[in-house]
Amino acid sequence: MALSAFDDKSREPQALELERALGRSSVHWENLVTHLRAEYAPLDVTWGFAGAKWGWSLRLKQKKRTILYMTPCNRHFLVGFALGEKAAQAAHARPLPSSILAIIDEAPKYAEGRGFRIEVRTKKDLEAVKALAAIKMAN
Repeated sequence: MALSAFDDKSREPQALELERALGRSSVHWENLVTHLRAEYAPLDVTWGFAGAKWGWSLRLKQKKRTILYMTPCNRHFLVGFALGEKAAQAAHARPLPSSILAIIDEAPKYAEGRGFRIEVRTKKDLEAVKALAAIKMAN
């Protein structure tokens, strides 16, 4: 079973299917995409299939810089980040939940930064993701 709710390589997720899979979280999905389009225009929003283990996810980029990945799951979605060390340290200066800071601190370090995912189910989760996107883009 794939991480994403969508694992059929031959079909990119469609809007109605996405809304059904996300349930109440679909409003947070739309809010995040709309927010990032407004803040970081021009924004490239592209679906990609990462293999049977991962399924489909949505990549949001400004020019050549990936801001984040959104992976639709059942009744929620995951937001994947790669934060450089400067951005990871800057996150501690913001009023983020301690659970989010722990995820960042425990994330494995790669050449492109600390890679981690945040689960989005509530407005509070959404606001934390928006703050992390701002931190990433500022650093």
